[in-house]
Amino acid sequence: MKKQGKVERHPDMLDDYDFSQGVRGKYVERFAQGSNVVVLAPDVAEVFPDSESVNAALRLLVEIADRSTGKAPAHQGD
Repeated sequence: MKKQGKVERHPDMLDDYDFSQGVRGKYVERFAQGSNVVVLAPDVAEVFPDSESVNAALRLLVEIADRSTGKAPAHQGD
């Protein structure tokens, strides 16, 4: 059996961290149920520093679209 070499660690990872018994993707289904992840194109991501700014811009766009079509405002989240 081939022996694996020592894995290089990120400088911020302490020796105390032991992920040898970790299970990859253990909570991925639970996370996906409560999430709606959207991947932005790099040029768009440069404009928005965080999710709050993306949501604010999209809410404004929805409001403008509703006004221009005469529709009632859509329900706004938090």
